[in-house]
Amino acid sequence: MNPDAAVTHFLLASALVLTAGHAAGWLARRLKQPYIVGQLAAGIALGPSLLGSVAPDAYTLLFPEQIGTALRGLAQFALVVFLFAVGYELDLKILGTRARTVVGVALTAFLVPMAVGSGCALLFREQLRALDVPHLSPGTVVFAGVALSITAVPVLTAIVRENGLASTVPGVVAVSAAGLLDVLGWTVLAGTLLENGDGRELPWQWRALLAAGFLTLTLVAARPLLRRLLWRTRMEPLLRLSLLIGFAFAAASVTQYLGLHAICGALLAGIVCPREEDGTLDPDLLRPLHDISSLLLPFFFVVSGQAVSLDSLNGTGWAAFAVVTALALVTKIGSGTAAARLGGLDRDDARIVGVLLSARGLTELIALDAGLRAGLLSGPLYTVLVLMALATTLLTQPLLLLVGRGAGLTPLRTTVRAPHESDGPPLPAPSESTTTAPGL
Repeated sequence: MNPDAAVTHFLLASALVLTAGHAAGWLARRLKQPYIVGQLAAGIALGPSLLGSVAPDAYTLLFPEQIGTALRGLAQFALVVFLFAVGYELDLKILGTRARTVVGVALTAFLVPMAVGSGCALLFREQLRALDVPHLSPGTVVFAGVALSITAVPVLTAIVRENGLASTVPGVVAVSAAGLLDVLGWTVLAGTLLENGDGRELPWQWRALLAAGFLTLTLVAARPLLRRLLWRTRMEPLLRLSLLIGFAFAAASVTQYLGLHAICGALLAGIVCPREEDGTLDPDLLRPLHDISSLLLPFFFVVSGQAVSLDSLNGTGWAAFAVVTALALVTKIGSGTAAARLGGLDRDDARIVGVLLSARGLTELIALDAGLRAGLLSGPLYTVLVLMALATTLLTQPLLLLVGRGAGLTPLRTTVRAPHESDGPPLPAPSESTTTAPGL
Protein backbone atom coordinates (compact mmCIF):
# COMPACT_ATOMS: atom_id res chain seq x y z
CA MET A 1 0.00 0.00 0.00
CA ASN A 2 1.46 3.36 -1.01
CA PRO A 3 1.59 6.24 1.52
CA ASP A 4 -1.33 8.14 -0.02
CA ALA A 5 -3.58 5.08 0.18
CA ALA A 6 -2.51 4.47 3.79
CA VAL A 7 -3.46 8.06 4.68
CA THR A 8 -6.85 7.59 3.02
CA HIS A 9 -7.52 4.39 4.97
CA PHE A 10 -6.38 6.04 8.20
CA LEU A 11 -8.72 9.01 7.72
CA LEU A 12 -11.63 6.70 6.94
CA ALA A 13 -10.92 4.54 9.98
CA SER A 14 -10.60 7.66 12.17
CA ALA A 15 -13.98 8.93 11.03
CA LEU A 16 -15.57 5.61 11.94
CA VAL A 17 -13.78 5.31 15.29
CA LEU A 18 -14.73 8.80 16.47
CA THR A 19 -18.32 8.58 15.28
CA ALA A 20 -19.04 5.07 16.53
CA GLY A 21 -17.17 5.54 19.81
CA HIS A 22 -18.91 8.72 20.89
CA ALA A 23 -22.31 7.64 19.55
CA ALA A 24 -22.07 4.41 21.56
CA GLY A 25 -20.97 6.37 24.62
CA TRP A 26 -23.95 8.71 24.23
CA LEU A 27 -26.29 5.73 23.92
CA ALA A 28 -24.81 4.15 27.05
CA ARG A 29 -25.37 7.40 28.94
CA ARG A 30 -29.01 7.42 27.79
CA LEU A 31 -29.30 3.91 29.25
CA LYS A 32 -27.96 5.18 32.60
CA GLN A 33 -24.59 3.51 32.09
CA PRO A 34 -21.07 5.02 32.13
CA TYR A 35 -19.72 6.38 28.86
CA ILE A 36 -16.97 3.75 28.86
CA VAL A 37 -19.47 0.89 28.52
CA GLY A 38 -20.65 2.15 25.16
CA GLN A 39 -17.17 3.04 23.92
CA LEU A 40 -15.69 -0.32 24.89
CA ALA A 41 -18.63 -2.14 23.30
CA ALA A 42 -18.05 -0.13 20.11
CA GLY A 43 -14.36 -1.02 20.19
CA ILE A 44 -15.12 -4.73 20.47
CA ALA A 45 -17.77 -4.47 17.74
CA LEU A 46 -15.23 -2.86 15.38
CA GLY A 47 -12.69 -5.59 16.12
CA PRO A 48 -12.09 -9.00 14.56
CA SER A 49 -14.59 -10.75 16.84
CA LEU A 50 -17.66 -9.05 15.38
CA LEU A 51 -16.96 -6.86 12.34
CA GLY A 52 -14.09 -9.13 11.29
CA SER A 53 -16.35 -12.19 11.46
CA VAL A 54 -19.51 -10.70 9.97
CA ALA A 55 -17.88 -8.62 7.23
CA PRO A 56 -14.19 -9.58 6.86
CA ASP A 57 -13.76 -7.61 3.64
CA ALA A 58 -15.11 -4.44 5.25
CA TYR A 59 -12.88 -4.99 8.28
CA THR A 60 -9.80 -5.37 6.09
CA LEU A 61 -10.77 -2.26 4.13
CA LEU A 62 -11.32 -0.16 7.25
CA PHE A 63 -8.43 -1.43 9.36
CA PRO A 64 -5.58 -2.66 7.15
CA GLU A 65 -2.39 -3.67 8.91
CA GLN A 66 -0.54 -0.68 7.44
CA ILE A 67 -2.46 1.80 9.64
CA GLY A 68 -2.15 -0.22 12.85
CA THR A 69 0.88 1.76 14.04
CA ALA A 70 -0.89 5.08 13.50
CA LEU A 71 -3.97 3.92 15.42
CA ARG A 72 -1.84 2.64 18.30
CA GLY A 73 0.05 5.95 18.32
CA LEU A 74 -3.17 7.94 18.66
CA ALA A 75 -4.35 5.56 21.39
CA GLN A 76 -1.13 6.15 23.34
CA PHE A 77 -1.42 9.91 22.78
CA ALA A 78 -4.91 9.90 24.29
CA LEU A 79 -3.75 7.78 27.24
CA VAL A 80 -0.81 10.04 28.06
CA VAL A 81 -3.02 13.16 28.06
CA PHE A 82 -5.74 11.38 30.06
CA LEU A 83 -3.36 10.07 32.71
CA PHE A 84 -1.57 13.40 32.92
CA ALA A 85 -4.95 14.93 33.83
CA VAL A 86 -5.64 12.11 36.32
CA GLY A 87 -2.30 12.72 38.02
CA TYR A 88 -2.90 16.48 38.10
CA GLU A 89 -6.27 15.96 39.78
CA LEU A 90 -4.99 13.39 42.27
CA ASP A 91 -5.01 15.01 45.71
CA LEU A 92 -2.43 13.14 47.75
CA LYS A 93 -3.27 15.25 50.80
CA ILE A 94 -6.33 13.09 51.44
CA LEU A 95 -4.06 10.67 53.28
CA GLY A 96 -3.50 13.26 55.99
CA THR A 97 -7.05 14.59 56.29
CA ARG A 98 -9.36 11.60 56.14
CA ALA A 99 -7.84 9.38 58.77
CA ARG A 100 -8.24 5.69 59.34
CA THR A 101 -11.60 5.21 57.66
CA VAL A 102 -10.34 5.97 54.14
CA VAL A 103 -6.95 4.28 54.64
CA GLY A 104 -8.55 1.17 56.10
CA VAL A 105 -11.08 0.90 53.26
CA ALA A 106 -8.41 1.44 50.61
CA LEU A 107 -5.93 -1.06 52.03
CA THR A 108 -8.55 -3.75 52.60
CA ALA A 109 -10.19 -3.27 49.20
CA PHE A 110 -6.77 -3.54 47.59
CA LEU A 111 -5.13 -6.36 49.55
CA VAL A 112 -8.06 -8.80 49.68
CA PRO A 113 -8.73 -8.87 45.90
CA MET A 114 -4.96 -8.86 45.33
CA ALA A 115 -4.49 -11.95 47.48
CA VAL A 116 -7.51 -13.74 45.98
CA GLY A 117 -6.46 -12.98 42.40
CA SER A 118 -2.87 -14.10 42.89
CA GLY A 119 -3.97 -17.16 44.84
CA CYS A 120 -6.41 -18.22 42.14
CA ALA A 121 -3.72 -17.84 39.49
CA LEU A 122 -1.58 -20.31 41.42
CA LEU A 123 -4.47 -22.62 42.24
CA PHE A 124 -5.86 -22.81 38.69
CA ARG A 125 -2.65 -22.93 36.71
CA GLU A 126 -3.89 -25.91 34.69
CA GLN A 127 -6.97 -23.97 33.60
CA LEU A 128 -4.74 -21.02 32.67
CA ARG A 129 -2.81 -23.27 30.32
CA ALA A 130 -6.10 -23.81 28.47
CA LEU A 131 -6.14 -20.02 28.01
CA ASP A 132 -2.73 -20.15 26.28
CA VAL A 133 -0.70 -19.22 29.36
CA PRO A 134 2.14 -21.75 28.94
CA HIS A 135 4.29 -20.55 31.81
CA LEU A 136 2.91 -19.01 34.99
CA SER A 137 5.57 -16.43 35.79
CA PRO A 138 5.68 -14.48 39.07
CA GLY A 139 4.74 -11.38 37.07
CA THR A 140 1.59 -13.05 35.78
CA VAL A 141 0.64 -14.14 39.31
CA VAL A 142 1.03 -10.60 40.67
CA PHE A 143 -0.75 -9.12 37.67
CA ALA A 144 -3.75 -11.42 38.26
CA GLY A 145 -4.05 -9.86 41.71
CA VAL A 146 -3.72 -6.33 40.34
CA ALA A 147 -6.47 -7.01 37.78
CA LEU A 148 -8.92 -7.84 40.58
CA SER A 149 -7.89 -5.02 42.92
CA ILE A 150 -8.16 -2.02 40.58
CA THR A 151 -10.85 0.64 41.01
CA ALA A 152 -11.43 3.34 38.38
CA VAL A 153 -11.52 6.79 39.97
CA PRO A 154 -12.95 8.59 36.88
CA VAL A 155 -15.95 6.28 36.41
CA LEU A 156 -16.51 6.12 40.17
CA THR A 157 -16.51 9.92 40.42
CA ALA A 158 -19.01 10.19 37.56
CA ILE A 159 -21.31 7.61 39.18
CA VAL A 160 -21.08 9.39 42.55
CA ARG A 161 -22.09 12.72 41.05
CA GLU A 162 -24.78 11.36 38.75
CA ASN A 163 -26.43 9.63 41.73
CA GLY A 164 -26.25 12.67 44.01
CA LEU A 165 -23.73 11.07 46.38
CA ALA A 166 -21.05 13.77 46.26
CA SER A 167 -22.33 15.39 49.47
CA THR A 168 -22.70 12.13 51.41
CA VAL A 169 -20.23 10.23 53.56
CA PRO A 170 -20.20 7.03 51.45
CA GLY A 171 -19.57 9.03 48.28
CA VAL A 172 -16.64 10.92 49.78
CA VAL A 173 -15.14 7.83 51.44
CA ALA A 174 -15.37 5.84 48.21
CA VAL A 175 -13.77 8.55 46.04
CA SER A 176 -11.01 9.18 48.59
CA ALA A 177 -10.28 5.47 49.04
CA ALA A 178 -10.24 4.98 45.27
CA GLY A 179 -7.58 7.69 44.97
CA LEU A 180 -5.36 5.81 47.41
CA LEU A 181 -6.17 2.54 45.64
CA ASP A 182 -4.93 4.11 42.41
CA VAL A 183 -1.59 4.93 44.03
CA LEU A 184 -1.21 1.38 45.37
CA GLY A 185 -2.30 -0.24 42.11
CA TRP A 186 -0.02 1.79 39.85
CA THR A 187 2.93 1.25 42.22
CA VAL A 188 2.54 -2.54 42.18
CA LEU A 189 1.88 -2.55 38.44
CA ALA A 190 5.01 -0.46 37.78
CA GLY A 191 7.14 -2.87 39.80
CA THR A 192 5.67 -5.85 37.95
CA LEU A 193 6.30 -4.31 34.54
CA LEU A 194 9.83 -3.29 35.50
CA GLU A 195 10.87 -6.76 36.60
CA ASN A 196 9.21 -8.40 33.62
CA GLY A 197 10.87 -6.29 30.91
CA ASP A 198 12.79 -9.13 29.31
CA GLY A 199 14.71 -8.64 26.10
CA ARG A 200 15.67 -5.01 26.80
CA GLU A 201 19.17 -3.60 26.52
CA LEU A 202 19.55 -3.11 30.27
CA PRO A 203 18.89 -5.77 32.94
CA TRP A 204 15.98 -5.06 35.26
CA GLN A 205 18.30 -4.18 38.18
CA TRP A 206 19.84 -1.32 36.22
CA ARG A 207 16.43 -0.22 34.99
CA ALA A 208 15.14 -0.25 38.57
CA LEU A 209 18.04 1.95 39.65
CA LEU A 210 17.47 4.38 36.77
CA ALA A 211 13.74 4.41 37.46
CA ALA A 212 14.35 5.24 41.13
CA GLY A 213 16.69 8.06 40.12
CA PHE A 214 14.20 9.44 37.60
CA LEU A 215 11.37 9.25 40.15
CA THR A 216 13.41 11.05 42.81
CA LEU A 217 14.58 13.75 40.41
CA THR A 218 11.06 14.34 39.11
CA LEU A 219 9.44 14.49 42.56
CA VAL A 220 12.11 16.80 43.99
CA ALA A 221 12.95 19.15 41.12
CA ALA A 222 10.13 19.13 38.56
CA ARG A 223 7.42 21.00 40.47
CA PRO A 224 9.50 24.03 41.61
CA LEU A 225 11.15 24.23 38.19
CA LEU A 226 7.80 24.13 36.36
CA ARG A 227 6.32 26.71 38.71
CA ARG A 228 9.24 29.06 38.14
CA LEU A 229 9.26 28.63 34.36
CA LEU A 230 5.56 28.41 33.54
CA TRP A 231 3.60 30.07 36.32
CA ARG A 232 5.68 32.96 37.61
CA THR A 233 6.44 34.15 34.08
CA ARG A 234 2.67 34.53 33.48
CA MET A 235 2.94 32.54 30.28
CA GLU A 236 -0.18 32.47 28.13
CA PRO A 237 -2.38 29.39 28.79
CA LEU A 238 -2.01 27.78 25.35
CA LEU A 239 1.79 27.86 25.42
CA ARG A 240 1.82 26.60 29.00
CA LEU A 241 -0.53 23.76 28.08
CA SER A 242 1.67 22.79 25.13
CA LEU A 243 4.84 22.75 27.21
CA LEU A 244 3.22 20.72 29.99
CA ILE A 245 1.88 18.13 27.55
CA GLY A 246 5.36 17.99 26.06
CA PHE A 247 6.72 17.38 29.58
CA ALA A 248 4.19 14.57 30.04
CA PHE A 249 5.28 12.93 26.79
CA ALA A 250 8.95 13.26 27.72
CA ALA A 251 8.31 11.57 31.09
CA ALA A 252 6.24 8.90 29.35
CA SER A 253 9.04 8.19 26.89
CA VAL A 254 11.53 7.71 29.76
CA THR A 255 9.33 5.23 31.62
CA GLN A 256 8.49 3.45 28.35
CA TYR A 257 12.22 3.00 27.67
CA LEU A 258 12.79 1.70 31.20
CA GLY A 259 10.03 -0.89 30.80
CA LEU A 260 7.51 0.80 33.09
CA HIS A 261 5.12 1.66 30.22
CA ALA A 262 4.34 5.21 29.14
CA ILE A 263 1.34 5.39 31.47
CA CYS A 264 3.58 5.59 34.55
CA GLY A 265 5.50 8.59 33.26
CA ALA A 266 2.30 10.39 32.24
CA LEU A 267 0.76 9.85 35.67
CA LEU A 268 3.95 11.00 37.41
CA ALA A 269 4.09 14.15 35.27
CA GLY A 270 0.54 15.01 36.29
CA ILE A 271 1.26 14.45 39.99
CA VAL A 272 4.20 16.91 40.01
CA CYS A 273 2.44 19.51 37.86
CA PRO A 274 2.00 22.66 40.01
CA ARG A 275 -1.45 23.81 41.07
CA GLU A 276 -2.58 27.37 41.62
CA GLU A 277 -1.19 29.34 44.58
CA ASP A 278 -4.27 28.53 46.66
CA GLY A 279 -4.01 24.81 45.88
CA THR A 280 -6.88 24.69 43.37
CA LEU A 281 -6.70 23.22 39.89
CA ASP A 282 -6.02 25.47 36.93
CA PRO A 283 -9.19 25.43 34.77
CA ASP A 284 -7.25 26.73 31.74
CA LEU A 285 -5.14 23.58 31.95
CA LEU A 286 -7.69 21.03 33.09
CA ARG A 287 -10.48 21.81 30.63
CA PRO A 288 -8.45 21.31 27.42
CA LEU A 289 -6.83 18.18 28.87
CA HIS A 290 -10.28 16.67 29.36
CA ASP A 291 -11.44 17.80 25.94
CA ILE A 292 -8.42 16.32 24.15
CA SER A 293 -8.45 13.00 26.01
CA SER A 294 -12.23 12.59 25.77
CA LEU A 295 -12.15 13.23 22.04
CA LEU A 296 -9.36 10.75 21.28
CA LEU A 297 -9.98 7.95 23.81
CA PRO A 298 -12.18 5.99 21.34
CA PHE A 299 -8.94 5.15 19.52
CA PHE A 300 -7.75 3.39 22.67
CA PHE A 301 -11.00 1.47 22.95
CA VAL A 302 -10.76 0.34 19.34
CA VAL A 303 -7.13 -0.75 19.75
CA SER A 304 -8.12 -2.59 22.95
CA GLY A 305 -11.16 -4.08 21.26
CA GLN A 306 -9.10 -5.35 18.34
CA ALA A 307 -7.07 -7.42 20.79
CA VAL A 308 -10.27 -9.00 22.14
CA SER A 309 -11.01 -12.27 20.39
CA LEU A 310 -14.30 -13.80 21.44
CA ASP A 311 -13.68 -16.69 19.04
CA SER A 312 -10.61 -17.69 21.07
CA LEU A 313 -12.71 -18.47 24.16
CA ASN A 314 -13.68 -22.10 24.57
CA GLY A 315 -15.77 -23.54 27.39
CA THR A 316 -12.90 -23.03 29.82
CA GLY A 317 -12.60 -19.40 28.77
CA TRP A 318 -16.27 -18.60 29.34
CA ALA A 319 -16.18 -20.45 32.67
CA ALA A 320 -13.11 -18.39 33.61
CA PHE A 321 -14.99 -15.21 32.70
CA ALA A 322 -17.89 -16.16 34.98
CA VAL A 323 -15.58 -17.08 37.86
CA VAL A 324 -13.34 -14.02 37.50
CA THR A 325 -16.33 -11.66 37.31
CA ALA A 326 -17.89 -13.22 40.40
CA LEU A 327 -14.61 -13.00 42.30
CA ALA A 328 -14.08 -9.40 41.16
CA LEU A 329 -17.48 -8.37 42.49
CA VAL A 330 -17.47 -10.40 45.71
CA THR A 331 -13.94 -9.54 46.82
CA LYS A 332 -14.19 -5.84 46.09
CA ILE A 333 -17.72 -5.29 47.41
CA GLY A 334 -17.21 -7.58 50.40
CA SER A 335 -13.86 -6.16 51.48
CA GLY A 336 -14.92 -2.56 50.89
CA THR A 337 -18.17 -3.02 52.82
CA ALA A 338 -16.48 -4.78 55.74
CA ALA A 339 -13.72 -2.20 56.02
CA ALA A 340 -16.18 0.71 55.82
CA ARG A 341 -18.35 -0.92 58.50
CA LEU A 342 -15.34 -1.38 60.78
CA GLY A 343 -14.36 2.22 60.04
CA GLY A 344 -17.55 3.53 61.62
CA LEU A 345 -20.05 3.74 58.74
CA ASP A 346 -23.53 2.34 59.18
CA ARG A 347 -24.68 -0.71 57.23
CA ASP A 348 -26.30 1.12 54.30
CA ASP A 349 -23.41 3.54 53.83
CA ALA A 350 -20.87 0.71 54.01
CA ARG A 351 -22.68 -1.28 51.32
CA ILE A 352 -22.71 1.72 49.01
CA VAL A 353 -18.96 2.19 49.50
CA GLY A 354 -18.36 -1.46 48.62
CA VAL A 355 -20.45 -1.30 45.45
CA LEU A 356 -18.82 1.95 44.30
CA LEU A 357 -15.34 0.46 44.68
CA SER A 358 -16.26 -2.39 42.31
CA ALA A 359 -16.30 0.00 39.31
CA ARG A 360 -13.23 -0.69 37.17
CA GLY A 361 -13.73 1.23 33.95
CA LEU A 362 -10.91 2.70 31.91
CA THR A 363 -8.27 2.24 34.62
CA GLU A 364 -8.63 -1.54 34.35
CA LEU A 365 -8.34 -1.43 30.56
CA ILE A 366 -5.16 0.65 30.73
CA ALA A 367 -3.59 -1.85 33.12
CA LEU A 368 -4.69 -4.80 30.96
CA ASP A 369 -3.24 -3.16 27.85
CA ALA A 370 0.08 -2.69 29.66
CA GLY A 371 0.04 -6.31 30.83
CA LEU A 372 -0.70 -7.62 27.34
CA ARG A 373 2.13 -5.61 25.79
CA ALA A 374 4.53 -6.77 28.52
CA GLY A 375 3.73 -10.41 27.80
CA LEU A 376 2.05 -11.01 31.17
CA LEU A 377 -1.26 -11.98 29.55
CA SER A 378 -2.17 -14.29 26.71
CA GLY A 379 -4.78 -13.26 24.14
CA PRO A 380 -7.61 -15.38 25.61
CA LEU A 381 -6.81 -14.33 29.19
CA TYR A 382 -6.77 -10.69 28.09
CA THR A 383 -10.19 -11.20 26.50
CA VAL A 384 -11.53 -12.71 29.73
CA LEU A 385 -10.28 -9.80 31.83
CA VAL A 386 -11.57 -7.14 29.40
CA LEU A 387 -15.01 -8.74 29.50
CA MET A 388 -14.77 -8.80 33.30
CA ALA A 389 -13.97 -5.07 33.32
CA LEU A 390 -16.96 -4.41 31.08
CA ALA A 391 -19.29 -6.57 33.20
CA THR A 392 -18.28 -5.09 36.57
CA THR A 393 -18.59 -1.55 35.22
CA LEU A 394 -21.98 -2.38 33.71
CA LEU A 395 -23.23 -3.88 37.00
CA THR A 396 -22.13 -1.01 39.28
CA GLN A 397 -25.15 1.20 38.62
CA PRO A 398 -27.80 -1.56 39.04
CA LEU A 399 -26.11 -2.80 42.22
CA LEU A 400 -25.92 0.73 43.56
CA LEU A 401 -29.65 1.19 42.98
CA LEU A 402 -30.28 -2.15 44.68
CA VAL A 403 -28.30 -1.49 47.86
CA GLY A 404 -29.29 2.19 48.00
CA ARG A 405 -33.02 1.55 47.76
CA GLY A 406 -34.54 2.73 51.01
CA ALA A 407 -31.15 3.55 52.51
CA GLY A 408 -30.90 6.63 54.65
CA LEU A 409 -27.64 8.15 53.46
CA THR A 410 -25.50 9.94 56.00
CA PRO A 411 -25.02 13.59 54.97
CA LEU A 412 -21.50 14.92 54.77
CA ARG A 413 -21.82 17.06 57.86
CA THR A 414 -21.97 13.90 59.97
CA THR A 415 -18.57 13.02 61.35
CA VAL A 416 -17.30 9.56 60.49
CA ARG A 417 -15.31 7.91 63.26
CA ALA A 418 -13.58 4.62 63.48
CA PRO A 419 -14.35 2.66 66.65
CA HIS A 420 -12.65 4.24 69.67
CA GLU A 421 -11.37 7.06 67.45
CA SER A 422 -11.29 10.51 68.96
CA ASP A 423 -13.48 13.28 67.67
CA GLY A 424 -12.24 14.99 64.53
CA PRO A 425 -13.48 17.14 61.71
CA PRO A 426 -16.06 15.75 59.31
CA LEU A 427 -14.97 14.37 55.99
CA PRO A 428 -14.75 17.13 53.38
CA ALA A 429 -16.48 16.88 50.04
CA PRO A 430 -14.50 16.24 46.89
CA SER A 431 -13.43 19.38 45.10
CA GLU A 432 -15.89 20.41 42.41
CA SER A 433 -12.93 21.33 40.23
CA THR A 434 -11.84 17.72 39.96
CA THR A 435 -14.22 16.83 37.17
CA THR A 436 -13.00 13.98 35.01
CA ALA A 437 -14.05 12.97 31.55
CA PRO A 438 -17.63 11.78 32.06
CA GLY A 439 -18.15 8.14 32.81
CA LEU A 440 -14.66 6.92 31.99
